[in-house]
Amino acid sequence: MRVCAHARQILLATVVFSGVVPVAARAQAAGGETQARSPVAERDVQQSAPATSSRRPRAGKPGHVAAGHAAKGSGDVRAGRGVQAHPAASGPVQAQGAEHVDVHADPVALHAGGGLLRPQDAPKAISVVGADFIGRQAPSATAFDLVALLPGANVASSDPLGFSPQTNISVRGLNGDAIGYVLEGAPLNDIAYYTGYPSQFADSENYDSIALQQGAADLDSPVLNAAGGLMSLRFRTPAEKAGGQVDISYGSYDTNREYIRLESGEIGKTGLRGFVSYSHAASDNWRGPGRDVRQHVDFKLQKDWGRGNTASLLGSWNQAIDSYYPQVSKESWAQDGIHGANNLARRYDMTNAAAGTDYWRLYRQPERTLYLAAPVSLHLAHGLTLKATPYAQGVYGNAPGGTQIPTSGLYNGTQPLADALTLPSTQDGWATVRADYTQRSYRSGFTAALDWKRGVNDLVLGYWYDYSDDTEKQQFTAVSDGGYAANIWGNGGVSGIHLSDGSLLLGTNNHTVTQTNALFLGDRLSLLHDRLLLTAGFKEVMMTRTGTNAMPGAAYHANTNSAVPLPRLAARVQITPHHQVFFSATTNFRTPAETALYDVFDPTSGQTESKGSTHVKNEYSISEELGYRYADDRFVGSVTLFNYNFTNRQVATLISENGSFVQSTMNAGGQTSRGVDVEFGLRPWHHLSPYVSGEYLHATIDNDIETNGDLLPTRGKTAVRSPTLQAAAGLTYDDGHFFGTATVKYTGHQYATFMNDERMSDHVTGNLAVGYRLADVAMLHKPEFRMNFINISNQHYLSGVADPTLNAKDTTGRYGTTLAGSAPDYYVGGGFAALFTASTGF
Repeated sequence: MRVCAHARQILLATVVFSGVVPVAARAQAAGGETQARSPVAERDVQQSAPATSSRRPRAGKPGHVAAGHAAKGSGDVRAGRGVQAHPAASGPVQAQGAEHVDVHADPVALHAGGGLLRPQDAPKAISVVGADFIGRQAPSATAFDLVALLPGANVASSDPLGFSPQTNISVRGLNGDAIGYVLEGAPLNDIAYYTGYPSQFADSENYDSIALQQGAADLDSPVLNAAGGLMSLRFRTPAEKAGGQVDISYGSYDTNREYIRLESGEIGKTGLRGFVSYSHAASDNWRGPGRDVRQHVDFKLQKDWGRGNTASLLGSWNQAIDSYYPQVSKESWAQDGIHGANNLARRYDMTNAAAGTDYWRLYRQPERTLYLAAPVSLHLAHGLTLKATPYAQGVYGNAPGGTQIPTSGLYNGTQPLADALTLPSTQDGWATVRADYTQRSYRSGFTAALDWKRGVNDLVLGYWYDYSDDTEKQQFTAVSDGGYAANIWGNGGVSGIHLSDGSLLLGTNNHTVTQTNALFLGDRLSLLHDRLLLTAGFKEVMMTRTGTNAMPGAAYHANTNSAVPLPRLAARVQITPHHQVFFSATTNFRTPAETALYDVFDPTSGQTESKGSTHVKNEYSISEELGYRYADDRFVGSVTLFNYNFTNRQVATLISENGSFVQSTMNAGGQTSRGVDVEFGLRPWHHLSPYVSGEYLHATIDNDIETNGDLLPTRGKTAVRSPTLQAAAGLTYDDGHFFGTATVKYTGHQYATFMNDERMSDHVTGNLAVGYRLADVAMLHKPEFRMNFINISNQHYLSGVADPTLNAKDTTGRYGTTLAGSAPDYYVGGGFAALFTASTGF
């Protein structure tokens, strides 16, 4: 664009006031280049309306923005220090001629710590990973992998390249099913188990940012389980000009990945712009036999108009067929490590000790997911804004496993069957079969809120409605003498084993409809020129589950109702332009996983494997945070003290249900967790950006746990999945062409039983990325070549606790009963992997 010299000051000021603050704004004149540099002005990362370069800011005075004060525009923006346009002028400047002004945003210098840290202004703990850090990681990395260095984040993975769904994250010792996952306001959690599957979420090239709120979800977040915080994913903003990006990757374990994104630019003069991307990826298992194949589509269509109005339609579609990595016990890990019996069998052999049930093709896990959202923000009147996000979700998947059933003497629930089956792979009256545990779920809902800003007060009134329908079945599929089992998806009645009356042999058959209604009210009071921010909120959540269990002998109906009040309050004080303190107090609750409602039977004996109950108590928690932040034009850091108090603590575990591994929950009673998070880093200095984070955690069980008519003496023991110490460090170099990032993560030991009689060892892993970015070549925009090295020292380690148990060794209860021990299982961390990527924009 061409502007006069006087407009140079206005340009810099409007960019600051709009909330989109480039680090380098260059005004090019005929006689040379004048550069003005400013620190990043930060917006609350959870703000619903994304900042884009097309927004029209409110007119303001050019030149200086007072340090420590919020600029007024389409939203509150905090500048870390004053910004003075150069050259300074006391009055209008007469242009000697037309000038050409280019505004550039330097993605490398935008944040501190190589993209792992940015200043925050919200009265709660938030850590944000930016697109500049994401762009230097392996393109196959999942959202869990990308936040693994943040304070409190403890990621347990099964493969190095992010393909396997057998991954978990805990934050401040709280498991992944205690964390909410949202994509631009739409929930991504599994509706039955609350877990998140990051390999399904999005391709990493499409993320603009990933925010981890370690202690408190937002008041309007459509999640039920967020005692462990909130992971908020945001797509990139569609480009204003047509173009796109192409990636091609190849690496260890015959991994190949292809990605393309097409940007429409503005479509005609409609103001609409969007992108759509497609990726295909495949990789061999790094241990044992198997190959993962994934196809994925992301898209976003956006329109901005008027004064702060924006509407988007976005979504993700994923289809994958994943291989299975067996979890291991401490005993088997010590004996075989990553080899031997800790892997599935490469060939089908009915004569082996497992009678062929360990054949890897019986454990291939197919799944399809679709996530849709349509966030809208409308400016209705002066100070009044309507924000709404309708969303939908559809999921189908199969979690199969090899098992054996007798050909006669079977049960349907508790009902004996007279059938005598004729099945292949039979010896001594037992047949090897594939147990298919399928889940088909649909979910839809919306959040809507009116935001009324008047003077120093900002009032929010909103409503959330969510409807979900979940069907889970377990059928059995015959296995041929050569190991073939038809229909990997397990959803066809033809492929299942049928009884003489034509019905399917089933191990599970339940259906659950869940409806959630929530009203929320919040108020923000900004005083002393925004140096003091006070917030308070209240949310009433009403949840109804209507379930049926069609297995004979089980209670047919399983209905529950909950109504839980959730108050919260917070405060933030900007002591000086660089120093800030905050405090928050939040309440949360969650109901148990759906599997807790239903009886489960063994089809070989009719015995009850687990007893369902509609009277399992909800988890409830109260958490507090007290934090200090510092930010200037070079250094950014924070220290946060936190405290949690739980009642009816829900702990996720895995159970074997007739050969399939299914998630469930255990009631761990009361728990107290206290600790400190530390995070700091530097903005680029001589192209270098260091980053350091750490956590100290002290989490204890508050009571003995009732089991088998006795009390297990767990009071005062350390909670499972709660490492006392974690630390991470990273160093990034980027001069615009050559770049590199080195990271290292230490995770302390973690107990795997409530009695603390078994634990996994601490471990250290490191990753490295190096690359070179060219200048534009013809139609290619900044072609780039990158090598990523994951687990560079090839550590063989246990990465996390897969299924905690009460006690690993036989223990005497408080009343003298001998309580039998049960060994927990663990995830095995991925080995070394290297991935080469060539990419370019166009």
